[in-house]
Amino acid sequence: MPLSSEDTIALLHRVPVFSALSTEELERVAQVAVPRRFEAGEVVFKEGDEGSTCYVVRSGRARAVREHPDGRSITLAHFGPGDIFGEMAMLDGERRSATVESIEGTDAIAILSADMHRLLREYPDISVKLIAALGRRLRETNERLARQSFQTVQSRVAAVLAELVSTARAGGQTEGDVVITSTQAELAQLAGSSRESASRFLAVLERAGIISQGRGKLTVHDPDALGRYVY
Repeated sequence: MPLSSEDTIALLHRVPVFSALSTEELERVAQVAVPRRFEAGEVVFKEGDEGSTCYVVRSGRARAVREHPDGRSITLAHFGPGDIFGEMAMLDGERRSATVESIEGTDAIAILSADMHRLLREYPDISVKLIAALGRRLRETNERLARQSFQTVQSRVAAVLAELVSTARAGGQTEGDVVITSTQAELAQLAGSSRESASRFLAVLERAGIISQGRGKLTVHDPDALGRYVY
């Protein structure tokens, strides 16, 4: 279904970077936003590409990945509805620092670098919000590094699951079970653990009735219970 101007404005209003703008100002942003569709597994951009576009997720999920020359990879972040990504390379002029690929069919809007730079000049509030959003992302990275240094595998995996639940709820899953589209390997990467260790703990959670696992996804039945494992 084509994205109407009203839908684009409503989506932009959910993004912290643009939330301080008036409806008239959001209309200006919406005018330069281009709808994009990515199928499951499709690469949005690759590490090392020139950064000329940022994206806001409308529906679906994507992830940022860093790859090692020996074939290993690590998932750095997940993006869901209302999340913005690709803005860092676009702002500092450097090449993409990670590869972003869709986990499932994903609809997004794209804003070109030239348009974003013009918006930043016209609306200083966007710059302030963008700095705050980048600061939050840096803080989340620092917290993840601290967890990997001081917490047990069980605590790290539970904390990652709790974060993904919060993201899913922000995307519209507000009641009942929360479905998380992620493999055991991806959860392990986010938690900084081996797949085997993460798998053993997920089995513990499943036996306790807190989650149930499926192919490429899991369902959290009792999100509050995850807090018992975070310390």
